[in-house]
Amino acid sequence: MQRRSRGINTGLILLLSQIFHVGVNNIPPVTLATLAVNIWFFLSPLKPLLGSCLSVETCYQQKDWQRLLLSPFHHADDWHLYFNMASMLWKGINLERRLGSKWFAYVIVTFSLLTGVVYLLLEFALAEFMNEPGFRRNCAVGFSGVLFALKVLNNHYCPGGFANVLGFPVPNRFACWAELVAIHFISPGASFAGHLAGILVGLMYTVGPLKKIMEMCAGNFPSPVHYPGQQYYFNSSGYSRYQDYYPHGMPGYSEEVPRDYDAYTAGLSEEEQLERALRASLWDRGQVSV
Repeated sequence: MQRRSRGINTGLILLLSQIFHVGVNNIPPVTLATLAVNIWFFLSPLKPLLGSCLSVETCYQQKDWQRLLLSPFHHADDWHLYFNMASMLWKGINLERRLGSKWFAYVIVTFSLLTGVVYLLLEFALAEFMNEPGFRRNCAVGFSGVLFALKVLNNHYCPGGFANVLGFPVPNRFACWAELVAIHFISPGASFAGHLAGILVGLMYTVGPLKKIMEMCAGNFPSPVHYPGQQYYFNSSGYSRYQDYYPHGMPGYSEEVPRDYDAYTAGLSEEEQLERALRASLWDRGQVSV
């Protein structure tokens, strides 16, 4: 694995441009923090890529377990960062609004660690069953595995509709598997095991025991089912805010109803969501839409 090339980071500039057009105030806090951490580590990595990537040989055999923490937040180059964080931007806005910021932060941390563990188990199993020691040395880096886990969650909460995969409409419930295969036709160097690990972690949460285990480990930490306190509302009008959340309203007070964000995003790809957000942002500023 080579160190990222120097020069103009076009992918980083494009990512910052997207964040700017969406509006920092329109991005929920945990999503924004995740974007900031990944950008920070890209600009000021704690270790070189070879010192932060994840493999069976470095983690299990050399006992360098800190790579489980480092590998998701380091990226090979600016385009690797751009595609991952552009995807994180929209998944984060949708999921953090639905789950609440505290639980979403808990999900991000858990998925980041667990995706790395499952990746190591997959590579170890391949090395053993195929008698191919090269799998122990496969070294993965980046947030892609976590994004595949979040994609499973997003499709679980929005089961209807279709995703566009290589120009073909695919039902949302099968989109992760179709994208897993498609990515490795387009980019054979991508980590198949890393992406598969993310899908498996997402399934462990949606149809397996992971969510219940997380709730038991959290103790008094609020689960997304009964999230108290504040809810985050994002809409296309170009502003965001926190407000007290009352499931049945508060007597004597009129309650502002947020726009139907699900109607705003349902059936749209991340690129289409971006286009609509940009148009809405420009329209609200009194500019001509593009």
